[in-house]
Amino acid sequence: MVDRQDKPNADNAYLVRRLVNETGITEAQAHELISFLGLNWTSLVREARLLKRP
Repeated sequence: MVDRQDKPNADNAYLVRRLVNETGITEAQAHELISFLGLNWTSLVREARLLKRP
């Protein structure tokens, strides 16, 4: 069985765009976070904000 997060699909593309727009991280960073954390929006935003800290 293949995990949903391993397959590039419309859900992942939407999350990548949304994460980039809302947090300012790069698309590559967004893809990496999704591969590590899955599709949990709260965790993705938390980690993305930590990446963008000065």
